[in-house]
Amino acid sequence: MDSIHAQSYAKIVENGVQAIEEVNRLRGTGYTKEDIYVISHNQEREDRIVDAADTNEVGMHEEGLFGSIANLFRSRGDELRSKIVSLGFTEAEADFYEKELDMGKVLVIASRTPS
Repeated sequence: MDSIHAQSYAKIVENGVQAIEEVNRLRGTGYTKEDIYVISHNQEREDRIVDAADTNEVGMHEEGLFGSIANLFRSRGDELRSKIVSLGFTEAEADFYEKELDMGKVLVIASRTPS
């Protein structure tokens, strides 16, 4: 995904500092807090970056009730793939991004609701 004006945009970055820089860049192009998500394999790390960058978290609104409940019983990898798919990506894309997250990287997603 390379177009910043697409419905769903994703970028893999190496660390939290780069994630915050990418969030700020996205805000500069018109995305809002509600449009931007940060995902990391480590939940504590993800929470720290989300707080520092003031972004949205993937939750029931994006995944739906059943997806959110199912995540309680999924492995972290399955949960992450489900969240990525809920933001408009294919299963294959979610697999790719989750493998990158396995290597300690951070995923920044901007997803706009169609108007």
